[in-house]
Amino acid sequence: MRTLSDLSDVAGKRVLVRVDFNVPLDGDGQVTDDTRIRAALPTITWLRERGARVILVSHLGRPKGEVNPEFSLRPAALRLAFLLDHPVELADTVVGPEVEALADKLADGEVLLLENVRFEPGETKNDPELAKGLAALADVYVNDAFGAAHRAHASTEGVAHLVPEKAAGLLLQREVETLNGILAAPARPLVAIVGGAKVTDKIGVIDRFLEVADAVLIGGAMCFPFFKAQGHDVGASLCEEEGIEPATRALEAGGQKLKLPVDLTLGREFSADTETQALDGLDVPDGWMGLDVGPKTAAAYGDIIKGAGTVFWNGPMGAFELEPFSAGTREVALAVADCPGTTVVGGGDSVAAVVQFGLEDRVTHVSTGGGASLELIEGRKLPGVEALT
Repeated sequence: MRTLSDLSDVAGKRVLVRVDFNVPLDGDGQVTDDTRIRAALPTITWLRERGARVILVSHLGRPKGEVNPEFSLRPAALRLAFLLDHPVELADTVVGPEVEALADKLADGEVLLLENVRFEPGETKNDPELAKGLAALADVYVNDAFGAAHRAHASTEGVAHLVPEKAAGLLLQREVETLNGILAAPARPLVAIVGGAKVTDKIGVIDRFLEVADAVLIGGAMCFPFFKAQGHDVGASLCEEEGIEPATRALEAGGQKLKLPVDLTLGREFSADTETQALDGLDVPDGWMGLDVGPKTAAAYGDIIKGAGTVFWNGPMGAFELEPFSAGTREVALAVADCPGTTVVGGGDSVAAVVQFGLEDRVTHVSTGGGASLELIEGRKLPGVEALT
């Protein structure tokens, strides 16, 4: 994978940078979390300091190939301009003569943001014509959007083959090197924490860590297919039937590496004000649902995590967004924060959890790409990364 250090002099060159500005907006169209914009700043700054003419391309939401003002990148442009303390022009569209004219008029160090690339129906289809239109804007292509690197889209894969020079941005480089390092040469013990709702979404990750990790800790609703496979009653808990067969396989392959909860916190329904009870065991009574791991499990998992040399965490231990069921995820998050080893939080709800508990500054690396990080861990090739080789 080529990196920024492999590029020739970028001064005066138009550099098309695929960024991930898919940020949440409130009802007034204001950015409510600028983490992804901030994550792109090192690469943008690196290029500007060397005299590049920076053209940014990103998606926002799922406008399904149609222009929709609700998904305009204008709020992101305004936020980026504030963070850079420098004007950022927003193009009205993505490709075409008008955008090419804007790109050609850029001075060294100036920044242009294209409108939402998913306004173009050809983006998600990796349309060659759209890729050509993007390539017409650039002398150099840089991909810094790790969160979209697992998609073979026009702005992440197609265009990379049409521009004379290409490289990974600093964020994408760090993501790939960090995650590959976990698999290739981790400090031991290597502990993987895998939670969330569905076994089928993460069985590839579970299987991979059962091969390379020293312990795999399971939490969230995905524990219930494991329990059902063991013959336990799951009550009204969310239990993915399609997950029982892969859970059974993982149980057979996991041995002592695979750790499951030993107690649960139950609720009558998925609600913050529902009736709750502690279950010292695993057989959930009728009319109750498991919504968090119990205190014994949280303590046991915490002890394993605190002694780890490397930790990878993806997926909460329960419905942490509801206060009665946040304790398990909070305990795990604190243990990850206290771990003296390398700690990686692999995107998605795990990131939301460490942010909610104010612990994001106490982990080694917070990934910006949930799906991409999981696919990389599974051993799949990411189209956006492969295109940079």
